[in-house]
Amino acid sequence: MDPIVTDERTSSSSSSIQEKEKVDVERAAVKVQDVVADFDDPNIDKDAILLEDDSPYPEVRSAVANTDDPSMPVSSLRVWVIGIIWAIIIPGMNQFFFFRFPSVTVGGIVAQLISFPVGRLWARVVPNVKVFGVSLNPGPFTVKEHVLITIMASVGSGSAYATDIVAVQRVYYNQIYNFGYQWMVVMSTQLIGFSIGGIARRFLVQPPSMIWPANLVTCALFNTLHSQVYAGMGNRGGISRERFFFYAFLGSTCWYFFPGYIFQALSFFNWVCWIVPNNVVVNQLFGYNSGLGMSLVTFDWAQIAYIGSPLATPWWAEANVAVGFVFFFWIVTPILYYTNAWYSKFMPISSRTSFDRFGQTYDVSRIINEDASLNVAKYEAYSPLFLSTTFALSYGLSFASITATLTHTFLYFRKQIWVQSRRSMSEQPDIHARLMSKYPQVPEWWYAIIFLSMFIFGIISIEVWNTQFPVWAFVLALIISFVYTIPIGMIQAITNQQIGLNVITELIIGYALPGRPIAMMMFKTWGYITMAQALTFASDFKLGHYMKIPPRPMFWSQVVATVVAGTVQLGVQAWMFTNIDGLCSPDQPNGFICPSTQVFGTASIIWGVIGPARQFSPGQIYYGLVFFFIIGIGCPIAGYLITLKWPNSFMKYVNFPVIFSGTGLIPPATAFNYVPWSIVGFVFNYVIRRRHFSWWTKYNYVLSAALDSGVAVSAILIFFILQYPDNNGIGKNTIQTWWGNTVSFNNADGAAAPLITLAPGGAFGPTKW
Repeated sequence: MDPIVTDERTSSSSSSIQEKEKVDVERAAVKVQDVVADFDDPNIDKDAILLEDDSPYPEVRSAVANTDDPSMPVSSLRVWVIGIIWAIIIPGMNQFFFFRFPSVTVGGIVAQLISFPVGRLWARVVPNVKVFGVSLNPGPFTVKEHVLITIMASVGSGSAYATDIVAVQRVYYNQIYNFGYQWMVVMSTQLIGFSIGGIARRFLVQPPSMIWPANLVTCALFNTLHSQVYAGMGNRGGISRERFFFYAFLGSTCWYFFPGYIFQALSFFNWVCWIVPNNVVVNQLFGYNSGLGMSLVTFDWAQIAYIGSPLATPWWAEANVAVGFVFFFWIVTPILYYTNAWYSKFMPISSRTSFDRFGQTYDVSRIINEDASLNVAKYEAYSPLFLSTTFALSYGLSFASITATLTHTFLYFRKQIWVQSRRSMSEQPDIHARLMSKYPQVPEWWYAIIFLSMFIFGIISIEVWNTQFPVWAFVLALIISFVYTIPIGMIQAITNQQIGLNVITELIIGYALPGRPIAMMMFKTWGYITMAQALTFASDFKLGHYMKIPPRPMFWSQVVATVVAGTVQLGVQAWMFTNIDGLCSPDQPNGFICPSTQVFGTASIIWGVIGPARQFSPGQIYYGLVFFFIIGIGCPIAGYLITLKWPNSFMKYVNFPVIFSGTGLIPPATAFNYVPWSIVGFVFNYVIRRRHFSWWTKYNYVLSAALDSGVAVSAILIFFILQYPDNNGIGKNTIQTWWGNTVSFNNADGAAAPLITLAPGGAFGPTKW
C-alpha cells in the first residue's frame, strides 16, 4: 500500500506511526460480504476482495486516501482566523446578492481554491512564534487544515432559510420584530438539525456503504491541490492530476464566458424551436424555457450541473432519475396536457408560477384582507388557483416520494439500521472507519446541549412574539424532520439525491392551521430545514471521515461558523432594509427585487391563506394528486417482492424514492436540466467507467471539480465585470441583443405560450369553487 505523499516533510515518528498502521491494516482485511450483508448495495464492487485493504467502492478508492497521519496539524490558529474570515465574507456577500436579480452565489469551492494559496502564504510569511502557548505558524499548510477551513466557509455560505421568514414578515405582513427574535429563529432553525445529524452519524457517516458521492469530488480536489498520492488512484500514466485540473479549470473558466454571456443560445440550445419558432406544440415539446427539453443538448456546464454534478452521481442512480423523468415528464405530462386535464391547455405546459382562470399570474392581493387573512367572498369572486402540468405533477411526485422513502427504508435498510445501532466505530468493516476510531468522538451530551438550547430559542421566539404558531405544531415539525432524517439521509448517501420535505410540511400545516401564513412558514422551516441541516452536518462529517479530520474540531468548526454566518446574514439583511430604498419592490432600480422572498411569500399565502383544502380535498381540482401517496407505498413493495423472487434481476437497481424525487427540483429547474445531465452521466459513469476504468479512476472526480470551479469563478467575473456595473447596461444595445443572445427566447417557448389562448375577457375552469 502506498502511503500518502505530501509536499511537506514528515518526521520519523509519523513514518513509524504509518508503518504501524500498515501492519494493523493488513491484520484486519476487509471482507466485502461484511459490507454487503446488510443490504444488496448497487454501488458495491464485488471484486474488491481481491484488492488490498481499501474501500470496496471504486468511487471511494479513486478519491480518498486509505492512510492517515495523526500528527498532521488540524485545528490551528490560522485555520480559525482564515475560516472565520470566510464565514463572515461569503455568507455576507451571498446574503447581499440573494435579494438581487440577476444574482451570483459564491460557493464553498471558491473558498476551497482561494484558501490554498492563502494558507501557503501564511506558512511562508508569518513568524513561527507562540503567543499564550498557541503557535502562529505550525509549519507547512496541511490538507487537514484546508479541509477545516473549507467546511467553515461553506457550512453557512448560502442564505439561511429562516431569513426569508423575517423578510416576508416585513414585506408582506408589515411585521418588524427586533434582532433578538430574528437571531433566535435563525439559530434555532440552523443548529437544531446539527444535534440530530450528530445522533444520526452512526447510521449516515460510519458505515462504508454511506459513500456520499458529492463529497468524493471535494476529496479529489483536496488531494489534487496537495499532491496526495495513494493506491486508489491507480498507476495510469499521462499528465498528473494537478496539471489535468489546471487545464480543465482554465478551459472551463474561459468557455463559460460564451454560454454565460457572449452566446447564450449555447446554454438554452433549443435548436428545434429556432426552425419553427411559432409552432406552439413543437416549442412545448422541444423548448428549454417552458417546454419539455426534447432538444437534448446544451453546451453550458452550469445548466448540466444545475441539479448536481453528473460526474459525481453513480450511473445506476442517474438511470433511476432519467427513467422517472422520461416516464413522468415525457409520457405522462403530454398525455395530461393534451387531454386538457386540470384545464392545462390554457396554461404553458411547464411554468414556475401559478395562474388564475384568466390565464394570468395569480394575484394573491385580490383575495386577502389587510391582515393577510383569506377573504372568502373575494376568493370566490376572483379565481381558484391553477398550476402548469409539470408543476402540478411535481406535487404528486413529492407526495409519492414521502411515502416511498419510509417504505423503501423499512424494506431494504431495516437490517442495516439495526446492525449500525449496535456497532462501534472500530467494528466497522472499513479502513476509513478504523483509521478514524483512534480519534476521540464527540460526546453525546454536546449534541444534547445544542438541541436543548436551540429548542428553547424556538419556544421563546414563537411564544414571546405574535406568530400564531403553537408549541405543539413546533414539536410536530421537529418530529417530522427527525423521523425522515435517517431514511432520506441513507438514500442521499447512496444515490446523491435528497428528498425534500417542504411540500409535505406545507400540506400538513395547511390542513392543521389554515389561515395562518406566518405559522405555515415556521412549520415548513423547522420541519424541512432541520432535516436538511442534519444532512449537511452528516455530509460534512463524512468529508472529515474521508480526510481523517478529528471529530471534535469538526463539530466546533461547523457550529461556530454557522453562528457567525447566520448573525452576519441577519446584520446584512437589516442594513439593506434600512439603507436600500424600495428593497423588494418589483421596480427597484438596482435589481434588488427579492425574487426568493416573493416566491416564499406567495407560497405562504397559497398554502397558509388559501390552504390545501381548497386544492387537494375531494371535489377540488387537484384531488387526484393525493393518490400519489398510495402509489408511493405500493411501488417499493412491488419492487421488493420482485427482487425476492428474482434477486439478480435489474429490479435490484430500481429505487422508487429516487424515481419519484429525482425530478424534485422541477420547478425551479426545467426539463432541459435533466436531459443533458443524464446523457453526460451515462457517458462518464457508464461508458468511460466500463471501457477506460483507469482514466476514470484518475481523472473523473478531478474533472468534475475543475468544471465546477471554472464555472463558479467565471460567473463571478462576468457578474462583477460585465453585469453589475451600470446595472447590466453594458452592451445593452449590442452584445445583449444580437441573434445568439435572443434566438432562444424569441419564440413560443420563450414566451411560455399556452396551447389555447383566451379571447380578451375570456376565462376557463369550473363555474363554482
